[in-house]
Amino acid sequence: MKTRAKGPSGQLPITPEMLLNQPSGNLFGLSMDVGMGWSPSHLLGPEVLILSTHGGVRAPDGTPIALGFHTGHWEVGLLVAEAAHEVAALHGVPFAGACTDPCDGRTQGTTGMLDSLPFRNDAAMVLRRLMRSLPTRAGVLGVATCDKGLPAMMMALASADRIPTVLVPGGVTLLPENGEDAGKVQTIGARFAQQQITLEYAAEMGCRACASPGGGCQFLGTAATSQVIAEALGMALPHTALAPSGQPIWLDAARRSARALLRLRELGLGTADVVTAASVENAMAVHAAFGGSTNLLLHLPAIAHAARLKRPVADDWSRVNRQVPRLVDALPNGPNNYATVQVFLAGGTPEVMLHLRRAGLLNTRALTVAGQSLNECLDWWEDSPRRFALRKTLLEQDGIDPDDVIMSPDHARSRGLTSTVCFPMGNLAPEGSVIKATSIDPASIDEDGQYRHLGPAKVFVTEAEAIHAIKTGAIQTGDVLVLICSGPLGAGMQEIYQITAALKALPFGRHVAVLTDARFSGVSTGACIGHISPEALAGGNIGKVQDGDLIEIVIDRINLAGMVNFVGSSGSSLSVEDGWRELAKRPLRTDLRPHPDLPDDTRLWAALVQASGGVWGGCVYDVDSITTVLDRGQRLTSL
Repeated sequence: MKTRAKGPSGQLPITPEMLLNQPSGNLFGLSMDVGMGWSPSHLLGPEVLILSTHGGVRAPDGTPIALGFHTGHWEVGLLVAEAAHEVAALHGVPFAGACTDPCDGRTQGTTGMLDSLPFRNDAAMVLRRLMRSLPTRAGVLGVATCDKGLPAMMMALASADRIPTVLVPGGVTLLPENGEDAGKVQTIGARFAQQQITLEYAAEMGCRACASPGGGCQFLGTAATSQVIAEALGMALPHTALAPSGQPIWLDAARRSARALLRLRELGLGTADVVTAASVENAMAVHAAFGGSTNLLLHLPAIAHAARLKRPVADDWSRVNRQVPRLVDALPNGPNNYATVQVFLAGGTPEVMLHLRRAGLLNTRALTVAGQSLNECLDWWEDSPRRFALRKTLLEQDGIDPDDVIMSPDHARSRGLTSTVCFPMGNLAPEGSVIKATSIDPASIDEDGQYRHLGPAKVFVTEAEAIHAIKTGAIQTGDVLVLICSGPLGAGMQEIYQITAALKALPFGRHVAVLTDARFSGVSTGACIGHISPEALAGGNIGKVQDGDLIEIVIDRINLAGMVNFVGSSGSSLSVEDGWRELAKRPLRTDLRPHPDLPDDTRLWAALVQASGGVWGGCVYDVDSITTVLDRGQRLTSL
């Protein structure tokens, strides 16, 4: 064992001016850089911070040494390395840091879900602190893939103001050659409980669903939708969202992103030039055209807030969804359920935006991280050899016409595709709710485009009780499953894909509606109404519903309007107005309570977001609003 080492040879490239004027941290940073092995002669190039959500430890050949939480961050270290090599080749100095992320798939139905949405804010805060902790940074490259790490990374990058940033999406995993996708395979427990599949089938399908080791899931859930939104915002280079993880075209995106970042620096362009009110509007339009996850109703406002922009509200989403047709046929929305990698081959985000541009539904003057306007990027895409080659590959390799995956508005209309998001109101959701109208089974829709359901409530105050009822047959055709105490105050606004997936897998599931103050996974399907506000533990009427109460749901998929109302009890029917009066007289249920394992960290998060605009404000930390509430409390205490 030694107590001394020779140390790096050479001299730091410092000048008298640097010694006189630079802070000591900048100078000592150079000492540490050469101590870590960087050549002193290459120290003064632009410093680029590459942040990622990398998790796990891989051997050089890719075999696991220590597993990550999920495939979505398992391979992104390769993107970091590729980008770093490119930065160095362009005479920059790359730095790398990471804040890994959890997996919503792994935590479905577990207490891990109580930390899921709050983690996004924590990670964004850590990533911002890491950015500021390299004060000499000339730009930041963010590499992320999945449900919470990617929105967190986008929030962090969006706050960078005059510093250039570029987002590198972590891509998607491949479909198994023979097997189920990662969304369907999460229902093997419910299907086995209902004797639909054997133990052997469940074991085999579960083994092969994640067919390649990296990337987000094969469906258009929150991970894939967030990648698409990053590109629509202009934060990611054209046609980088949904690339197949681990493959050359995926690695190429990291190299091109590194070059783009340094070009933005040369052009004097910062993040504030890219993430603007126009780009947020474009992102909402692309979300509608893809039929993306409703979780983006939480994430896009948070990204806008980080960029100091106006947060889109329900009226904005509703307006955009009435204007913009859904154009993409992807898992889980159908009708043919193409995988995300097939959407990428069909042209991905820029192909969708070509259709939207032709329809006049985009602000094409918005700037992108390519250093060009969206209009210029789409002109490039329309005539690019890359576009024609990949679309040809999809046809030749999978026998799929790319125009059946990403359709023109007329073609989409002829195939029965309808708009995405609807915001039902009513005496059970006086402050609003959300349903992914696209995901309602078409067989449940009347000829006039209306979904109508009238049925008795079966109320549960924990997800575990609800899933037990489904597996044991306590939920029947025509029921309205009401899950409460699952909003921010009750369970950190947990995601309940376990419930919606189980119902989809059961023969009668399309005849069951779900009402909840929780949220849904992007892969969820069915007549599922979430984000019900106020939540039960905030005194909302949803917390007054009793077993057997008659619930009426009407969703107009054509005009994107909806209602969810209590209309009777004990065998008697009421008008909607009488239902309001009855609920006003009713006390809250006596069994309302937060989840018994709710962490104090999540309770703090819930209190802070409640003061910051709540669910409809994107579950952010609005410091001005929080301090106003605290100051008001201090004044009242002193009186």
